[in-house]
Amino acid sequence: MSKLNSSCWMFVGPTLNGAASIAKENGVRLLPPVKRGDVVRLVSTRRPGVMAIVDGQFHQCLSVGHAEIRFAIAKGWQVWGLSSMGAIRACEMGHMGMHGFGDVYEWFCRDDDFRDDEVALTHGPTAPYSALSEPLIHIRVWFGELVKKGLLSVTQEKRLIKELMSMWFGDRTLSRVRAMVLATIPHHAPEVNETLAVFDRFRLKSHDLSDFLRERPWIG
Repeated sequence: MSKLNSSCWMFVGPTLNGAASIAKENGVRLLPPVKRGDVVRLVSTRRPGVMAIVDGQFHQCLSVGHAEIRFAIAKGWQVWGLSSMGAIRACEMGHMGMHGFGDVYEWFCRDDDFRDDEVALTHGPTAPYSALSEPLIHIRVWFGELVKKGLLSVTQEKRLIKELMSMWFGDRTLSRVRAMVLATIPHHAPEVNETLAVFDRFRLKSHDLSDFLRERPWIG
């Protein structure tokens, strides 16, 4: 790939989760979570290069549009999507030349029942955009671990997920989910708390971003 495309502009917020220094070391230039019009502004002021859409805004403003991503691709930009809003758009626009990356992207593409709000969360308004709630996809991975350990039954897991899916995504906080789980399996409180102490390992969105930064697929 030409030197022109050796660096990457990344729209990212809470998914970065402390990896800003790694991003910069890998030539990634960080931009706030994308909203409608941001892609056009970037494309209109820079020569064609690489952009990665990770986090996006949609509740308080219009989300990044398909047309502006098509515009960027038509202008010669290599556009990647992963982890969150980016994974959704990449799955929707793979046939139009957008590249997808990571487990969240693959999950969204293979599961017709996967909803956009599974990756959604509320966060602070400015950098580092600290998360105020937890995406349902992370909670699903955690529940899977509880089932694997024999702490939660599959039936209980399904019931809890159904209840969480009926909530607004901003109400899905770890403290609230913990209370729901402990109300279901109170005799396993120590083991549940033990898994919560290392909850970062269930944060699939951030793992996808770390892999993307490490592998730098836009270079190969």
